[in-house]
Amino acid sequence: MDADRFLEQLAAAPAKLQALYCIAGDEALLVIEVQDALRQAARQAGYTDRTVLTLDARSDWSSALASTQAVSLFGDRQLIELRLPSGKPGKPGADALQQLAAQQARDSAQGAPEAIVMLSLPRLDRTTRTSKWFSALEQSACLIEIASVDRARLPAWIGMRLARQGQKLDRDSLQWMADKVEGNLLAAHQEIQKLGLLYPEGDLAAEDVQNAVLNVARYNVFSLRDAMLAGQTERTLRLLDGLHAEGEALPLVLWAVGDEIRQLARLSAARQSGQDMGALMRRLRFFGDHERLARQALDRVPARIWPAAVRHAHDVDRLIKGLAAEGRMADPWEEMARLALRIARPS
Repeated sequence: MDADRFLEQLAAAPAKLQALYCIAGDEALLVIEVQDALRQAARQAGYTDRTVLTLDARSDWSSALASTQAVSLFGDRQLIELRLPSGKPGKPGADALQQLAAQQARDSAQGAPEAIVMLSLPRLDRTTRTSKWFSALEQSACLIEIASVDRARLPAWIGMRLARQGQKLDRDSLQWMADKVEGNLLAAHQEIQKLGLLYPEGDLAAEDVQNAVLNVARYNVFSLRDAMLAGQTERTLRLLDGLHAEGEALPLVLWAVGDEIRQLARLSAARQSGQDMGALMRRLRFFGDHERLARQALDRVPARIWPAAVRHAHDVDRLIKGLAAEGRMADPWEEMARLALRIARPS
């Protein structure tokens, strides 16, 4: 289930706890909220003895198994937190997690477990999902998978959080606020709480929000890539300006944009020759939203643009290295913007 559904279920029946919970996601704020809610429910149910273990492929996983079987001298039930930041347990860890899943499933079948295990994982990738140890967890654990809040969903997420504290903001102001906190959900949460402290319940004035909210956006090259593919010209330029202002290395920006352009040029040529686009996209590792945005860009950008864009990327690389490029401006950041706009707005 997702984070919101889990929190609703936990609030409705805080005493009905399972023996094993698996929380997976990279969105720090949402992960913390789920973990805190489960800790509180466990305390209320009498699981007052808490153990925290951070593990990786080289850890002694026998200690994790032993902690689930240890009985407190004072008769307190235990909440055991296992953290696997890398998401890669290694062979000993994989065996231990399969054993743990089977053990906790037996405990749940016998009634209220003596120990509750909360396993924290990063975002689940394809390798993890198909592993034996995760399949074992999936069968016996309550899996809470926390999706990242992307830019498209951010205004609605902000609106929902404001509604929880009795406040409402118009659509344009939600979009403006999303621009200011993009990529930094913890800061977004703080700004929403600040609005709750500064202003009463009800409709918020756009001017009040603009005076209160700081510009705390955090930018990354993959957001730039996605904005370019989606044809979002203003956002593409804003992200590029943000990366420049934050001191991001231009070679890294060019790598993200240039490599994407080279792969799309290859896909465009394959489409022109009638090749199987689906198979080639899988081979080039285009999946999910990335594949959708790539297809959108291929439909929007004429085939003749792609070879020119590849040459343009090579020219930006020359400028970064201090070499001249005929017909290009001297500032590589300016040329980087022109390159991104070739794809975002080919007209």
